[in-house]
Amino acid sequence: MELFLFIYLLMPTTSDLIAHTDLLTGVQALEKKIGHTPLHHITRLFQKKNVQIYAKKEWMQLSGSVKARAAYNIIRKAIEQGDLSRQRTLLDATSGNTGIAYAHIASLLNIPVALCLPENASKERKEILQSLGVRLILTSRFEGTDGAQQVARALAEDDPETYFYADQYKNENNWKAHYHTTAPEIFGELPGITHFVAGLGTTGTFIGTGRRLRELKPSVQLISLQPDFALHGLEGWKHLETAIVPEIYDPAVADANYEVSTEEAHDMIKAAYRLEGLRLSPSSAANLAGAIKIAEQLEEGTLVTVLPDNADKYSEITQKLI
Repeated sequence: MELFLFIYLLMPTTSDLIAHTDLLTGVQALEKKIGHTPLHHITRLFQKKNVQIYAKKEWMQLSGSVKARAAYNIIRKAIEQGDLSRQRTLLDATSGNTGIAYAHIASLLNIPVALCLPENASKERKEILQSLGVRLILTSRFEGTDGAQQVARALAEDDPETYFYADQYKNENNWKAHYHTTAPEIFGELPGITHFVAGLGTTGTFIGTGRRLRELKPSVQLISLQPDFALHGLEGWKHLETAIVPEIYDPAVADANYEVSTEEAHDMIKAAYRLEGLRLSPSSAANLAGAIKIAEQLEEGTLVTVLPDNADKYSEITQKLI
């Protein structure tokens, strides 16, 4: 009798099932707002016979950055599996863009969000997150996202009933978002792609896109980019030799690894605005600088990189440059 009562109490109520169905329907309806971003053909910054560079403008989707893809996939899978509801707070560590993506998606679904964010994140990022109702937990500027991860993990361990800890740095649904969306979009438009180039942060964009592109076209070259120095100014990027390496990272995916300096990225912000009319964030500029560096070494090829976001959230930097 006691066992039967225990099982009965654990069974979801009709209202629980209705709420879950409503939430699932809501998150499925958002799928059309994620991805499907255009490619920009670089024609003035770089010109070389038989070598082309294309850059995917990832800010042209919900929340204004590439992180919409991973955030959406993480949230959707958590809802489908019953790990996330309107009664449980989504918790994660972020440098900003994933958090903004979580916040946009969660606000449309009425899911509460708490984020651990390094205190030196840009003013615009903090303001956006606060305007979307996020509970911000500011962490040490000196420890970056590594420190934010440690704080988030401790909160989740102390109160697992309150929080769903998304943990984007180890969540397989991060890279799978790019495997299922970013790579097929690129290959669908440019089946002649020869090189894919992208920076490493959570590493989800590079790992997921790279794995699928290699399946679609085994000859494709996959090249990862990192900052050249531990104390860099490329928000969202990781210097893997000195940082906590994300669990989703697989070093075997890259055919080659290049470094990009903060100075190169800042120079590219100016050049991209002047020549291509692109207002880029530091990480987008770094991706483009890396792609051009590689393209200059080729005699022929079609390179694709991603522009994670534009300059809208980086006025403290871009006002000095463009």
